[in-house]
Amino acid sequence: MTMNNNAVEVYRYHLVPGGVFSSNNQAMISAVLGTCVAVCLHDRRLKIGGMNHFLYPKRGFFGSPSAEYGDYAIQQLITKLIRMGSRMEDLEAQIFGGASVPGARDSKTGGKNVNIARKILKKKGIPVVSEDVGGLKGRRLIFHTGTNEAIVMKTHRVRRGDYYPYRQRLEN
Repeated sequence: MTMNNNAVEVYRYHLVPGGVFSSNNQAMISAVLGTCVAVCLHDRRLKIGGMNHFLYPKRGFFGSPSAEYGDYAIQQLITKLIRMGSRMEDLEAQIFGGASVPGARDSKTGGKNVNIARKILKKKGIPVVSEDVGGLKGRRLIFHTGTNEAIVMKTHRVRRGDYYPYRQRLEN
């Protein structure tokens, strides 16, 4: 058996709600989504990317900037990639989440989150190459920043315990 000396160790990161993560190195980013949305950006030229995970579409007039809000989280992710050398014309997006989860405070939050993501990405000229949004099921997402590949596992019920045990499994 021959060893590949060019093998790259992939960094693993679990993104909690309100988080934004990008990396110059290959990374696998995971998230658990209900009504939340994750926007994954990938630079086709540099083979880098990142992801955000937001809970609400936009902050109110008096709301402070926070990545919990899609309008801010998407801009933060774009800014991070531009600072790493990306050009807008090399970026492409994927959108995940936005379910109508039973028991959520506002049954329309998921749809509003998806709509704000689509609207901002269209305005910025970033094509959406893939999405898995809406419906009644939550999602577990794993995104590879270097290849732009995503794995989505749907679940009938997202539980608070899904967040951290899943993170521990990734780290092992």
